[in-house]
Amino acid sequence: MITLIAKKELKETFRDGRFRITAIIVFALLIASVFVSKSYYESINAQHEAARNNARNIWEGQGKKNPHSAAHYGTYAFKPKYPMALIDNGVDKYAGVSIYLEAHARNQAQYMAAQDQTALARFGDLTPDFILLFIIPLFIILNGFHAFTRERESGTLKLLQSQGVPGWKLALGKWLGLFVPVILIVLPVYVLAILFLSNLNNYGEFSLAALTGLFVIYLVYYAVFANLTLLVSSLFKKSSLAFVALLALWMVACLATPKLSTNLAQKLYSYPTQLEFEEQIAKAKSSGLNGHEPWSDAAKKLEAETLKQYGVDSISQLPFNWDGFLMQKGEEHEAQIYFEHYDLLKKTNAKQSQVYQYTSVLSPFLPTRFLSMALCRTDYNSHWAFADAAEKYRLLLVGKMNGDMVDNSKTGDWDYLADEKLWESVPGFEYQPPAYAAVIAANQSNFATLMAWLVVSFGLLYIVVSKIKVN
Repeated sequence: MITLIAKKELKETFRDGRFRITAIIVFALLIASVFVSKSYYESINAQHEAARNNARNIWEGQGKKNPHSAAHYGTYAFKPKYPMALIDNGVDKYAGVSIYLEAHARNQAQYMAAQDQTALARFGDLTPDFILLFIIPLFIILNGFHAFTRERESGTLKLLQSQGVPGWKLALGKWLGLFVPVILIVLPVYVLAILFLSNLNNYGEFSLAALTGLFVIYLVYYAVFANLTLLVSSLFKKSSLAFVALLALWMVACLATPKLSTNLAQKLYSYPTQLEFEEQIAKAKSSGLNGHEPWSDAAKKLEAETLKQYGVDSISQLPFNWDGFLMQKGEEHEAQIYFEHYDLLKKTNAKQSQVYQYTSVLSPFLPTRFLSMALCRTDYNSHWAFADAAEKYRLLLVGKMNGDMVDNSKTGDWDYLADEKLWESVPGFEYQPPAYAAVIAANQSNFATLMAWLVVSFGLLYIVVSKIKVN
């Protein structure tokens, strides 16, 4: 019975000219978005690779200079792009692509792609995630809003009930008839994504398991919308009313709720402005150890402790360069200040994420969106992981510069110069993102919320269609 109903629904769907037109448009948009994203990211990846090589060549070719001056000269850390960013760009275009690494300062990522876009970019980019998250749910609504109302309007619902067809079997058959076309549209894109992403050169590690998991999540998302579409259709007597109700539901779920959630999170847990953040750090640094201020109270205290430790009367008697030692201790003190203040930003992000999780009960869009970005390594957690790795590398670089000055020159010898051997001894910046196991563990609540949407929507659909009435 269920199979017969599903076949009947599929025949009617494929014969419907509206379906063929919308299916062709959605499929064409998906394919086009994949090609556009592939071309864009290959171009971006080539630019990043050239920039990385250029930054490394500049660092190694800076000539002879004092090591601490080289630490101020600095270099760049570039955030790698991973294959699945082709599917969902997430926050990448707003978070910056590189961080300038220098002594005494922890800089934020810069050169956001959004800065180079026109005002029209606010209407959305043609990317696979835009089609997958916004357009396909609308496609499901357009093809399923009349699933039950059409039966009422034509009188066939009464006929089916008179023949003893259970409501849940009717609903399941219609569900299959609505969901199968979605699979037929998404499956070729999944195969195409495998072919594209597995053959990208110098583009990071590709995980077939992660890509498969991503598309399973999208299919669960579509199943929720299929449930909601049939549920609303079963509650109304006229197709026009069901369509308006479902269109309103789509607008609330995919447009209004994400915006409401974002505004609520910012209202409850707001970030400091850039100016406020910099002022807080400057205030904390002003009362602590500064490697360039040997006359400060903190520096004098460190000097007294060090002289006592080595049993000498003056810094000139120390077996190392006091200037380099002081600057390294100042660097470590300032690094701790940066760590504490950036940790506050991460805690604010975590609190905002909790707000998003709470408001996810209002829309299946939110957990799907966050899971999509997490698996594609384009969420804020991925960006924070990169920023922390860049800071760790900055401390390594500066420490190596100060350490060379400490070990190979005398106190007061600012004419000491290092050469390319020292610059080349510093390894290039290499970043490995968190393992997918850690990503999944960090997003368990989002997965649980999406599955709850699936189970609850199925349950409500079953209850309603079991009690469906003709009139």
